[in-house]
Amino acid sequence: MSTRVLRLGAVGYLNARPLVFGVEKNPRFEVRYDIPSECARLLHAHEIDVGLIPSIEYLRGPQPYAFVPGPAVTSSGPVVSVALYTRREPRDIRTVAMDSSSRTSVALVTILMRRMLDVEITGVPMAPRLDAMLDRADAALIIGDTALFLDHAAAGAQKIDLGSAWTMTTGLPFVYALWVGWPDAVSPEDVASLQRARDAGVANVDAIAATHCPGDADRQAVVRRYLRDNIQCFLGCEEIEGLTTFYRYAAELGLVSFDGAMRFYDAEHDGSR
Repeated sequence: MSTRVLRLGAVGYLNARPLVFGVEKNPRFEVRYDIPSECARLLHAHEIDVGLIPSIEYLRGPQPYAFVPGPAVTSSGPVVSVALYTRREPRDIRTVAMDSSSRTSVALVTILMRRMLDVEITGVPMAPRLDAMLDRADAALIIGDTALFLDHAAAGAQKIDLGSAWTMTTGLPFVYALWVGWPDAVSPEDVASLQRARDAGVANVDAIAATHCPGDADRQAVVRRYLRDNIQCFLGCEEIEGLTTFYRYAAELGLVSFDGAMRFYDAEHDGSR
């Protein structure tokens, strides 16, 4: 195995915590945490070797990237933490205030509005503050921990869970983020290490909840339920089909170019269930 340090860019959101469980203790990895869009920017600029990036960013690199097989941030049905909020009827939405920290979510809501309602939306980048967003636009896209703990009913808004909407529309899981890296950056041993980290994270949800919300039993319960019931961390055959479908739909709308190729690092095992 190479003695060179592998520069990892990880997402600081709760939904990614199971994938990075204990990686800081591995001397092979040098880890930094950022919002998803910044993680993608660092990878594209080759300032990191591998990033846990929004899935759409795989298609936006300067050259073909590869996936680490197995670990991913996915859902099948409700995801809770990626949602559209509105005080209007969904078919009347024309403008969406976008929390643009994850470009995958921006692409997802664009695709779903077109395919479900035949509505073409205009995005307005904004900070994720619901009242201000709904004062400016017909709907608000909010993701991550902010969405997980947001009391939308108090703001008089309905919540449209985009994980549910995707699975209802396609019958498939949705893939939000994956480990993606530069060609030849990752060895089979590295793949196995990241798969083991994922397995340890999935097995230690209680510890993640306690660390994420220290001293707050109510929020810890929300976190445990979220990580056990909503977020899934395995990239299997159905997830790959869902990802391929997402890429195809995004390409049809001109959001990306997709040649149908899915490139994976070699691995001793694929890490899927």
